[in-house]
Amino acid sequence: MRWYADLQKAIPSQVNFRCESLKFVLIDFHTHSSASDGELSPGDLLARARERGIRAFAITDHDTVGGYLAVRDSALDNTMTLVSGVEFSCRWSGVTVHIVGLGMEVEHPAMQEGLDRLAGARLERAAKIGARLEKLGFAGALAGAEAEAGDSQLGRPHFAAWMVAQGHVGDFNEAFDKYLGQGKTGDVKAFWPELEEVTRWIVDAGGTAIIAHPLKYKFTRTKLQRLVLDFKQAGGSALELVNGRQNPEQTATLRRLALECDLAVSAGSDFHRDSSFGPDLGVEFRAPEGLDCVSRRFLPAGGAA
Repeated sequence: MRWYADLQKAIPSQVNFRCESLKFVLIDFHTHSSASDGELSPGDLLARARERGIRAFAITDHDTVGGYLAVRDSALDNTMTLVSGVEFSCRWSGVTVHIVGLGMEVEHPAMQEGLDRLAGARLERAAKIGARLEKLGFAGALAGAEAEAGDSQLGRPHFAAWMVAQGHVGDFNEAFDKYLGQGKTGDVKAFWPELEEVTRWIVDAGGTAIIAHPLKYKFTRTKLQRLVLDFKQAGGSALELVNGRQNPEQTATLRRLALECDLAVSAGSDFHRDSSFGPDLGVEFRAPEGLDCVSRRFLPAGGAA
């Protein structure tokens, strides 16, 4: 099948495409700090990126730009381009989909509208998760999760942290496997805005909208193409060619999709925390021949992938 062909041009997530006219560059346009569900503070995450030698970097916390704002003023130097970022949650065809936004004017009214909508949606969702867990006998779940979150964007990981701290479960994996993961009691998705809305928020604020980890949704080829068409109609222009750890066949599939649908490509580690199973910060990347790379919009001429 053409869809799974072209494997000779595929790459693992940390290796370059063979395009001799372009240079390598270490980038990362998908990371998470403690402003959402990441382990490192925004400052520590930025410091890690500098240590790794990353040239273009974005903190893309879930439904908040708090991580970016926390380090925006401290990142003004010549060693790295810090790009504004966010990862918005939305609904498309009855499924939760994530859209990464890069390079937005975060104070733009469209972006502020979107951030306010998502903050409200998360609070409403958290209240429903808390009520469901209360019915299972976990008294004080919402208040406990809010205490765990502090100033961070409230989400299921904070419920998991509270459940671990209270001894209700042994670890995060058990919390998600039994109560918070897909299809479980605490898996509430009903409050997200539609794909078209979040894409327009990003584009109207001058940013680039990118479909995050397109294969994670496990769509058929036909459904994935429908997603892309709706996304493009709303103003979206790119997909993540590399996200975290991928095998060559997955990367080849996404390369073919980008070529067929005339999309630019982006790359990110999707880093949340140090883990032997997860990726480290930074993707060694240069754009495949025939495709535009989002990093070109943010790096100085001559240094872009």
